[in-house]
Amino acid sequence: MLSTFIQDTAQEVDLLADGESGQKTLSIIELVTTGGTAGIIIISLLFVLFVVALYIYFERLLAIKEASKVDSNFMNQIKDYVSSGKIDSAQNLCSQANSPVSRLISKGISRIGKPLDDINKAIENAGRLEIYSLEKNVSVLATISGAAPMIGFLGTVIGMILSIFEIANSGGSIDIKTLADGLYTAMTTTVGGLIVGIIAYISYNHLVVKTDKIVYKMEANSLEFLDLLNEPI
Repeated sequence: MLSTFIQDTAQEVDLLADGESGQKTLSIIELVTTGGTAGIIIISLLFVLFVVALYIYFERLLAIKEASKVDSNFMNQIKDYVSSGKIDSAQNLCSQANSPVSRLISKGISRIGKPLDDINKAIENAGRLEIYSLEKNVSVLATISGAAPMIGFLGTVIGMILSIFEIANSGGSIDIKTLADGLYTAMTTTVGGLIVGIIAYISYNHLVVKTDKIVYKMEANSLEFLDLLNEPI
């Protein structure tokens, strides 16, 4: 009795082991290639968008980080030079700093002697150019964040069309393997589009926050410079 129970238990364990060993595992590459030609094309396009998004993000992040480097004593030195009439020294200091803030101040210094409104307009125009330079290609990230999920959804629609086409032409006998190819296309492209879109969206908003900080710093220093020119002699 006991031996029979042990044999039955051993057979059940063997069957479970055989079942577990027969389970199919699927790698990412297999998941992509199983989706068919349409899935491969869409995933490849999403991969290109992903690389572009990462390149723009890190390139702009380094540029913004470099642009945000301003000596805390910069404006104090500018005040001392301008107050003492050392305009050339103030311009040299701006050239050495070579930052968006210093270029705005340099533009204002070059207009000293003209009406305050003209100086203000010159600084505003220079500020627009600096902001445009800081935001270079950032809009591409916003486009990718919106386009990637839609491209993934396009793959979903294509995959479902392929599956429905196979069902319609099956003649009553559905081939699960053929049907699964369309479902793989639908699911993998959706996931890929969402991943790329989320990363691009987060990257875009992070760069916007970083850029806004520099813009606020530019505005604050510009107002400080205009107040300096407006002080009674």
